[in-house]
Amino acid sequence: MGFRQSSAGPMDTEQMTPLVAIVGRPNVGKSTLFNRLVGKKLALVDDTPGVTRDRRMGEARLGDLRFRAMDTAGLEDADPASLAGRMRAQTEAALADADVILFVIDARAGVVQQDEHFADVARRSQRPVILVTNKAEGRAGEGGIYESFSLGLGDPVPISAEHGEGMADLYEALRQAFEKLGRDNPEEDDLIDEAITGVEIDEDGNTIGDDPLRPLRIAVAGRPNAGKSTLINALIGEERLLTGPEAGITRDAITVDWVWGGREVKLFDTAGMRRKARVQEKLEKLSVADGLRAVKFAEIVVVLLDATIPFEKQDLHIADLVIREGRGLVIGLNKWDLIEDRSAKLRELREEADRLLPQARGMPLVTLSGLTGQGLDRLMDACVKAYDLWNTRISTGRLNRWMSALIEHHPPPAVSGRRLKLRYMTQAKTRPPHFVVFCTRPDAVPESYQRYMVNGLRETFEMPGVPIRLHVKSSGDNPFDKKD
Repeated sequence: MGFRQSSAGPMDTEQMTPLVAIVGRPNVGKSTLFNRLVGKKLALVDDTPGVTRDRRMGEARLGDLRFRAMDTAGLEDADPASLAGRMRAQTEAALADADVILFVIDARAGVVQQDEHFADVARRSQRPVILVTNKAEGRAGEGGIYESFSLGLGDPVPISAEHGEGMADLYEALRQAFEKLGRDNPEEDDLIDEAITGVEIDEDGNTIGDDPLRPLRIAVAGRPNAGKSTLINALIGEERLLTGPEAGITRDAITVDWVWGGREVKLFDTAGMRRKARVQEKLEKLSVADGLRAVKFAEIVVVLLDATIPFEKQDLHIADLVIREGRGLVIGLNKWDLIEDRSAKLRELREEADRLLPQARGMPLVTLSGLTGQGLDRLMDACVKAYDLWNTRISTGRLNRWMSALIEHHPPPAVSGRRLKLRYMTQAKTRPPHFVVFCTRPDAVPESYQRYMVNGLRETFEMPGVPIRLHVKSSGDNPFDKKD
């Protein structure tokens, strides 16, 4: 596995930007505060305790302060082998990575035994700790604010993360902590304003376009318990994401920055997607919606299948969603180490994939095992190749020569006794490839003939598995078809 590189340093700027970890027991409002600081609803928020399970990062701003915020799972005293115990281990790892700790308690509930215990954990981390008493709006939180002095973490900062109260006091506490760290903070004037530049910005503040220096965005999607988090941990070479035998551990769509082969990559781990009829709880609906959002903002999506039970109905629904969203598709056949007759099984799955997903015929199938590390280099090679194909651009001359040969071999059918005339073809855009055909009667071109053209494009110009868009327009809209 020599190709792996740590996710710790894809960008030098991250080494200079302070990392602020938000910790505390469950249901004190950590994710609400995280969303307030990053200015977006990135983390799932619900009244149910223990919603957050994995560490979640975001670029945060408070006044002229810029820093990285980390949302963490609620601290609980539990058996290390249990799910709650593994969540706690993730939070303790966050404490070790952080520069500053925001220790959050519920002012309305006051100081409880868990708060006292984990205040000692935060104190022993030898990091600057800012005590935050959340839900302090009104008189209901006054008692908890006074009680919080007993934790020995200094003066509390009363806030209401939901209503935005107390942010000025939190700003001052963070500013003083950053000064002690000796970190420089970028001036606000250095921020690029989308409204001024006219550049399209995604939800993470990154420029959307063909910039080769921009991180490659890869989402991993699939049914629950397919091994998505285990795969990402194997890729980056560390236990960054919470894993275990329980289905549905991942709830938030978690972003992990990584470097592979000298190229920056953003990996998106998503919650397992079950059939809609089985999704009843509000929290699971939020998790699935968050995963769908990650798919929409990705460029390449790895749909991870359990090789022992591949191509279930839900697998096909997820793959079809990726194609309809116009993202590059790679099928990952996980748990391949459990397959006995591998050659025969791969031939069978190749045929099955092309039969069940004809709209992405030839899509890459990569056999792998997130548990043993088998096939990870092949997976990344397939993702990079799919990305290059997703950005394919074909010259107008080549397209029209191809279309002339296609029409000669198989002309479009006659409709109502009149033959359709395809006059001109061009590529409108990439990501995914989008082609426009100008003809005499666009409404009369059968869907079957359009599929025939799409399959021809895919085969002739070697774009296996790439979603291809074909739009038929009236030849009167063709600027090269003007008559005197």
